[in-house]
Amino acid sequence: MSNSRNNARFTVSTVESRVPRVRRRAQAKAAANSRWNNWAHTQSCTPSYMHQPHDDEGVISVIKAAKTDGTTVRPLGAGHSFTSVATTDGHRIQLDRCAGLVELDAANQTATLRAGTRLRDTPGILRPLGWALPNQGDVDPQSLAGAISTGTHGTGLGFTGFAGTVKGFKIVTADGVVRHCHPDAEGIDGELYRLGRLGLGVFGVLTEVTMSVVPAFDLHADEHREEFDSLRKSFAERCKEADHLEFFWFPGQRETLVKHNTRIEPQRHRRPSRNSLKQRLGSARTYLNDEVVNNMGLLACCEIAKAIPATTDTINRIATNTVPERRYSNEAHKVFVSPRRVRFSEMEYSVPLEAASDVLGEIRDAIARKRMKISFPIEVRSAKADDVALSTAYGRDSAYIAIHRYWKENYREYFNLIEPIFKAHEGRPHWGKLHTLRAEDFAERYPLFGEVQALREKVDPQGIFLNEHLRDLFC
Repeated sequence: MSNSRNNARFTVSTVESRVPRVRRRAQAKAAANSRWNNWAHTQSCTPSYMHQPHDDEGVISVIKAAKTDGTTVRPLGAGHSFTSVATTDGHRIQLDRCAGLVELDAANQTATLRAGTRLRDTPGILRPLGWALPNQGDVDPQSLAGAISTGTHGTGLGFTGFAGTVKGFKIVTADGVVRHCHPDAEGIDGELYRLGRLGLGVFGVLTEVTMSVVPAFDLHADEHREEFDSLRKSFAERCKEADHLEFFWFPGQRETLVKHNTRIEPQRHRRPSRNSLKQRLGSARTYLNDEVVNNMGLLACCEIAKAIPATTDTINRIATNTVPERRYSNEAHKVFVSPRRVRFSEMEYSVPLEAASDVLGEIRDAIARKRMKISFPIEVRSAKADDVALSTAYGRDSAYIAIHRYWKENYREYFNLIEPIFKAHEGRPHWGKLHTLRAEDFAERYPLFGEVQALREKVDPQGIFLNEHLRDLFC
């Protein structure tokens, strides 16, 4: 594997070097003429330059150009963050050409992947080799660098978010140095590992990540309805018994939609003949549930509720009762991930696991008092405590409560109503989702935040990796 790894890097570097720097920069500027919007259409910007480097040398050249210009550098993944973490009017780096497997270490159960690798591509890389990521969220367009750097997570009290699985990484810092960061590294490299595994791109540009992997597994899914009040009160205990538990609740409804996934040994998933009845029925059921009910149905509900708010409660009740209850087994990533085609705005906070019941009760009561009509469900998940300095699960088992608003509706009144509840229960906002906290708030919520600020200032005194949003968070 080492030979192919070296050859791949040599080829990429050679191709990059054949293009004169002036020409590359002209191409980058030409590619940046259009305005960029994130997935949710909550953020936009017009960068002066768009770069797609193949390797570390390409990243270094972008950083040098930004320092010369006195502008900023921001990496771009899938654009799935709801905040302006990725916006810049300077140099934008997209790492899609820095993707793929570098090394699989079966003895240590780790995989080293290039940072631009998309989550959706990791099963195709790892599963044929007998391995898998320990956990996943319910969407997968994100890049590994973006998912790790913003604190993306799945659900399951036995599992951390993506950043908690990082065993080492390679990063290019503002001085143009390629740093190899791992637990045994000395000096700044070691400090970057200790404090910067989750860093929102403020320490530099990630180019490789070494992550824990586990033997490939399947999931048995049990999707059903349960009464909201009973589930919220028992959620913390239920999470301790389940591999992966989450639920969705339309505000004002008595019942919730529950997803309980259990890890099982890989099964042999046969591919029936294209013309077989079993194949046609299976495909039809999947399409009906994932597309017609969960996406087309939700879109129709949101549009009707937006046009006629008085219908929201009725529509939410129909939506809750229409989703079919089902049990099935499949490869893990095919169960974890669901298509999300209806755009929305989102705020998500982590709270101590034991506080979940009270927080959910207060959210229910606040929405009822204001008689707000909310056509998008609240999502509730959990994660294991970790030691990642800026992880929302740092030092505590956590419940994650996410509120959503259809993207064509104004989210501010709803989010402003609920955010104080989160804050009152030691809430920590997801770094890639909407919130109003600033540096002084994070200093109260993260024991190592002062050290993180000091390290950021040390490795990037000019602030070339900062934008206005990140200055509010770290300065």
